[in-house]
Amino acid sequence: MKADFKELGTLGVKLLKGKGADYGELFFERRHSFFAKCEDNKIEEVSYGIEEGVGIRFVKDFKTYYGFTNKINEKSIRELIDAITSAVRSEKECTIDFTEKEQRYQQVIEGMEIDIPVERKVEYLKRANEAARISDRIKQVSVVLKDTLQEVVIVNTDGKIVEDLRPRVVFYTLAVASDGVELQTGYEPVGHLGDYSLLEKVKPEEIGKKAAERALKMLKAKPAPAGKFTVVISSEAGGTMIHEAVGHGLEADLVNQGLSVYSGKLGEKVASELITVIDDGRMKGKYGSSGYDDEGNPTAKNILIENGILKGYMYDNIEAMKSEGLPTGNGRRQSYKHAPIPRMTNTYIASGDTDPQDIISDTKSGILVVKMGGGQVDTVSGDFVFEVSEAYLIEKGKITEPIRGAILIGNGPQVLKEIDAVGNDLGFSIGTCGKDGQGVPVSDGLPTIRIPKITVGGTT
Repeated sequence: MKADFKELGTLGVKLLKGKGADYGELFFERRHSFFAKCEDNKIEEVSYGIEEGVGIRFVKDFKTYYGFTNKINEKSIRELIDAITSAVRSEKECTIDFTEKEQRYQQVIEGMEIDIPVERKVEYLKRANEAARISDRIKQVSVVLKDTLQEVVIVNTDGKIVEDLRPRVVFYTLAVASDGVELQTGYEPVGHLGDYSLLEKVKPEEIGKKAAERALKMLKAKPAPAGKFTVVISSEAGGTMIHEAVGHGLEADLVNQGLSVYSGKLGEKVASELITVIDDGRMKGKYGSSGYDDEGNPTAKNILIENGILKGYMYDNIEAMKSEGLPTGNGRRQSYKHAPIPRMTNTYIASGDTDPQDIISDTKSGILVVKMGGGQVDTVSGDFVFEVSEAYLIEKGKITEPIRGAILIGNGPQVLKEIDAVGNDLGFSIGTCGKDGQGVPVSDGLPTIRIPKITVGGTT
């Protein structure tokens, strides 16, 4: 398969250069997928799929023309290139490098054994389902298991040929609890770049039980207070806020369009000295990792903010060309049907030196956020609104009653400047990041942090 892709890619880039492309690439993809769901104590759905195709990008004067086809042969590639390119001829010749590249994915993934018996996959679902039914107040349990094996080959007009292998497994439980009046949900996901070793490290029973316990806790919780409070965000909450309120503003397409609050601020202080923000697509096993990005650039550890100073942005090839800089390994796409754009991979605040328990005990009064929900952010202003799935009051330095219905309202850059404590723990959450109609797998993380004052929307 990969040999055929390389040969067709070589042909394709010669055609692109012949048509006058300043830059172009062919992105070949074959994706195997599996989905299974257990609901109401029954296996409701089991499905398999194989999808393959090639996406072709032609760039001229920073304008992008993109097309794709699920027919991978010479005829379809010629026809597609004819349809999406101009008739301009280039006088430059292209030399293709067929040197064997290091199989970088072997350093990044945690195992490749995706093709295990379906009976074993179904057993994982059943184990989580049973573990979640810890009370007669648990009225509904849904357990979902998904895996994909994405194989890609990328050939571009710079003479680069790379291949990457990306196995991913996702497993989650959603539990609904009711006392006859209120309904509350609990959600617990895990996922990684790798194989089913994930469910040996984190047992399905743990995922099911955690989701059910969260639903039951929130059923007993009292309504969240409203006003300005000190807020401690636990490392268990994951880095949803840093991803949404800060990360998107550091993607170079938004920066170059002036649609980011961080535009034109390189070298300036944009956060507390305690804050270092990193995007690292090379973290072993993390859900947003890969050996190469979707333009064939090696993924990397990119320090975006260091000790409060803005150091850099996340670039794909096109935005790097516009800025006369280098790509950072952040050109990503949902599939061969989409053109790549600057995207985050695994984005996080680096650990500090403080014991998380000391942060709690040093907080006289406030709110502890244990699990974040969804949210919205305006990248131009940095203003955000985030739901909170699990939270507790902090009173006299101790965690007390659970509360529900809390919403965090604030401004990302302002919050970064005001953080006054950073824990020595670091926790990650997984998700699918949406941008410009594309979804890609990401991880986001943070250690326990404290925000001295932020607006909390509640009901009391």
